[in-house]
Amino acid sequence: MSIDRTFAKLAGDRATGKAFDNRAGVVIMIEALKRTKTKSQIYAVGTVQEEVGLKGAKTSAFDLRPDVALATDVTIPGDHPGIEKKDSALEIGKGPVITIADASGRGIIATEKVVDWLAETAQEFEIEVQMDVSGGGTTDATAIQLTREGIHTGVISIATRYIHSPVEVLSLKDVEACAELIARALETAPRFFKKE
Repeated sequence: MSIDRTFAKLAGDRATGKAFDNRAGVVIMIEALKRTKTKSQIYAVGTVQEEVGLKGAKTSAFDLRPDVALATDVTIPGDHPGIEKKDSALEIGKGPVITIADASGRGIIATEKVVDWLAETAQEFEIEVQMDVSGGGTTDATAIQLTREGIHTGVISIATRYIHSPVEVLSLKDVEACAELIARALETAPRFFKKE
């Protein structure tokens, strides 16, 4: 049984629907790939079982062995009823979210090199971003980062209200900016992650 719920536009640039976690991530990945112009080899992976142990990310990262990886996901903003700004400083409509650390450090702790790559790319292309350190939840990036001898890994998310419900809400402007940031980051990656 599943909830009969369709995508619907709301006021301004907002939209609502079910399963934006992680359908939004897949849309962002596809749109970013369409915009990317690079000679680097890029793999786009839609993993399975993220919510039950990051299983698909583990096997994909082990097989592909990338030089650098980005996970796309959603994250919880602090600008709606039921949560306070002290619990999350993130806001819908304020741009993509770059994760510094999640799950109180039990998840990913992004390396300085990865954070610099994403932040400098955002600055270079004038893309407004938010930074996040969170106590809850994690993403596929945790499993990817710990694969083999370790993989440079980052997370770029969309602030999304009411995740894991049939009425998730996000900003389409944030989706657009997230795809743009990833495309530009894929193009600038060789400057930051040179093979030695």
